[in-house]
Amino acid sequence: MSFSGKKILIAISGGIAAYKIHFLIRDFVKKGAEVQVIMTPDAEHFVTKLSISTLSKKPVYTEFYGDNGTWNSHVEMALWADVMVVAPCTSNTLSKMVHGMCDNLVIATYMSAKCPVFIVPAMDLDMYVHPSTKKNLELAESFGHSIIPAESGELASGLVGQGRMSEPETITRIIEDFFNSNIEKTLDGKTVLITAGPTYEAIDPVRFIGNHSSGKMGFSLAEEASKRGAKVILISGPSSQFINDKNVTLYKVTSAKEMLAKVFEFYDKIDIGIASAAVADYAPKEVAKEKIKKNDDNLTIELVKNPDILKTMGEKKTHQFLVGFALETQNEEENAKGKLDKKNLDMIVLNSLRDEGAGFKNDTNKIKIFTKTEKKEFTLKSKDDVAKDILDFVESQLLK
Repeated sequence: MSFSGKKILIAISGGIAAYKIHFLIRDFVKKGAEVQVIMTPDAEHFVTKLSISTLSKKPVYTEFYGDNGTWNSHVEMALWADVMVVAPCTSNTLSKMVHGMCDNLVIATYMSAKCPVFIVPAMDLDMYVHPSTKKNLELAESFGHSIIPAESGELASGLVGQGRMSEPETITRIIEDFFNSNIEKTLDGKTVLITAGPTYEAIDPVRFIGNHSSGKMGFSLAEEASKRGAKVILISGPSSQFINDKNVTLYKVTSAKEMLAKVFEFYDKIDIGIASAAVADYAPKEVAKEKIKKNDDNLTIELVKNPDILKTMGEKKTHQFLVGFALETQNEEENAKGKLDKKNLDMIVLNSLRDEGAGFKNDTNKIKIFTKTEKKEFTLKSKDDVAKDILDFVESQLLK
């Protein structure tokens, strides 16, 4: 999932588990979140403002006043946040939160927050199971806060048991689930098939013909469709992208013929088909069984046309809403419209390699969408946001 556009306020209190926050901040920022960090004064014994601000790309605050006398407004930070994550939350900070003991910037900000609050406790075994801690956690839940429970394992004291702060990937997943739960399930009950990445066409056992497609666009579309409630079938050529989503079934293929076969295992049962893969147009006529030796100055390889997956999908279309992609370098709009008609598509997404930041390997893309009667242009955006634009447009067409 992307956290694009989400504002996450992290409050760090003074516990040894604070070292894990570096990984959590990195995950949030990598997924597109804007992260602001505040700390209790004691937290500075465990992590530095320099390391935290480097990862969050924002100043880190521990006091109400800056060194130059400026006011660090706890109210502005509290109202800015979409969620507040208190991690690690020590027994001392937890007690102050639930009993209103407002003696530092973290507690003042927490008490001004209108957003959901996630508490990630971390403390030694006996402290975690103490009746006062249990009571304070119950009080926090009664306020409507979410507790991300401590995990069991070896603790800093040498004891083994519950008290370890939940791992960053667990915290990230829980925050993801929270944001996902607030997304309208506009594709609930729909099955979406998406192709992604390149195809590789073998020359010999170690060489192939391929292209620079990373698969990022297709994987972003799969994540976004899943968030909207769809069952997603993702068929990807060779790609380093990964996805961990219970609503997405990933099938890995290598060649165009393998992708074609896999697509038509499911095609009759899908509602929406999105062909974002960059399929190789040609493949070697003969594949050498052994590695070709470098003996001559020249090597001639005879190529034959690969099956046109998207055209075949268009020819066999009955009820499916079919979306194609066009990556062009010249006569972009004319070529895209030609593919729309020739391949019997419902809409086509155009990217131009002449647009900076668009196309293969980039984390961004700039698109135009065409139907037989409409054209819509979009600005340069992250591929996660482009996926939202594409699916918004698909949904608008389905309502017509």
